[in-house]
This record gives sequence, structure tokens and C-alpha cells, in this order.
Amino acid sequence: METTFDFEKPIADLQMQIEKVNQVAEKTKVDMSATLGELEERLEKTKLQIYSNLTGWQKVQMSRHADRPQTLDYVNLMCDEFIELHGDRNVKDDKAIVGGFATIAGQSVMVIGHQKGKNTKERQFRNFGMANPEGYRKALRLMKLAEKFNKPVVTLIDTMGAYPGIEAEERGQGEAIARNLMEMAVLKVPIICIIIGEGASGGALGIGVGDRVYMLEHTWYSVISPESCSSILWRSWDYKERAAEALKLTAGDMSKNGLIDGIIKEPLGGAHHNPNEIAESVKQQILTDLAILQKKPSSQLVTERIDKFSKMGVVVES
Repeated sequence: METTFDFEKPIADLQMQIEKVNQVAEKTKVDMSATLGELEERLEKTKLQIYSNLTGWQKVQMSRHADRPQTLDYVNLMCDEFIELHGDRNVKDDKAIVGGFATIAGQSVMVIGHQKGKNTKERQFRNFGMANPEGYRKALRLMKLAEKFNKPVVTLIDTMGAYPGIEAEERGQGEAIARNLMEMAVLKVPIICIIIGEGASGGALGIGVGDRVYMLEHTWYSVISPESCSSILWRSWDYKERAAEALKLTAGDMSKNGLIDGIIKEPLGGAHHNPNEIAESVKQQILTDLAILQKKPSSQLVTERIDKFSKMGVVVES
């Protein structure tokens, strides 16, 4: 295992020891099974201890792992068919957001999500998953299309935020996100939203209003990133770990505060260790909720969705 993060070093050390023991056993033909068994047991315990007690900042790091599955990975692993649809019918096709009709276990759905890219060239092409206004307008166009044909909407959220460039603001970034919030609140078909990586600010909220909102175990969801929060409060990124704890941005914090409907457990070590397993977990959660939500009339869906988000937060009247 290549050590990606500092907190994973004990795991890497044990894996290196196991590798060396295997090499010795192969070279000398000596039975080292007892030693290997002991090391492997220690490895599993160490993994469980580390990954079960991650700090807020460590979870932010996990959510950004280069090998973490992205929207198109989930589409390929969960869906029987997928027809990607392009463009907002106004400016262009924003590559940071992908979407289209798909079938999951025979059920037709509209899947929409952020796509960051897997290598330098693709990340530039996808603008690192930071959508422009036309990306959110494309997402809304696809949602309205799903509503027209009475198909549920599934959104997969993974973004550092909406693109903050001047040209994005000139084309109405804030308006595009705000309109999505308004339209999603009253969309007459079921909406399931899942944070699969980073859930930053309005960029995440732009496709994040749903009947069910879930977070994967090692993801985060907040109005601001720890680095940006640190730079505002302390004029430095050096306090990002402290900011991550203060923001209460982990799946556990969000669930405790009643802001999400549940947490989807990841494979030990993170989603990138077993993409097939996490995709199956996400798929089963989607199918479970669709079986419930599709039985409800559209008026009930809208009313419950509005009530759900209206109850969030605390209002103190003096």
C-alpha cells in the first residue's frame, strides 16, 4: 500500500512487514504462517482502530483521495444502461456536471452528479468538478425532463464548490443555484441525494435538495471548506484541522444535527478500497428508498420535502 496520508503510516508499516515476511518465506522455504497470521491480525485491528476514529480533517482528506469513485464510476457500477444528456440549451455543456437517463435494477431514473476527473487532463476538462451556472441549469433541465416523464431523480454530490470565477458570476452563478433550490423543493418526482465525496457550499446544495439525503461514511458537507474557514478566521491555512472540527462537517455530525437522513457505510479503508462494494451499498439504498417514495402522491412528496428543509436549524424568538 502506498501511504497517502500521515495517519495511515502504521497500516503501511505493517503491510511492509507482511511483504518482507512473505519474501523471506518464499526465499528460504520456511513456514512463516504463524508470523504472517499474527501480523495480519494486527493489521486488521490497526485498520479498524484508525478508520473508526478519524478526525474531521482526516475525513476531509479521505473524501479527496485520488482513487475515490466518482459519479461516472457509480453509474458504470450501478446502472444497467445510461444515456448521457448534454447542454443547458442556453450557453454550453458544462463538463463538471454529468447526467442522463439510466436504469438501476430495471428502474428508470435520472442520474445527475459532479465529475472531478481522474488525471490532470481530465480534471482540467471537468474543471475539477466545479460547475459554472450552465452546469446547474443543465441539471435543472434534466430534472424537469425527469418530472415530465415521471422518473425519479438521483443526484451524486462531489465538489469543492461552484466555480468562483468572474465569468461565472457574470452569467448568474448565484441565481442558477438559488433557482435549483426552489425548483427541487417543488419537483413532483422523488429525489434522492447522496454525498459521495466533498459537499462544499452552494456548489453541493445546487443539486442537494431531496426527499432523502445521505452521506457516505468518509465524506463532508459544509458551507465552507476547512482551509477557507481557517484563512478567514486566522488569516492562514495552518488551522484547517481546528476549523474542520469546529465546522461539524462529518457524516456523524450532520446526522446528529438532523441535516441528513442517514450514513452509508464504506468498506474498511474507504470507498476507493472496494468500489464495487460501495456502489452496491449505494444502489441498494436507492432501490430501498424508491420503493417507498414512488408510492407517495406528488403532492405529499412536495409537502414533506418542504417541511423537511423548513425544520432545519434553530430559530429563537425573543
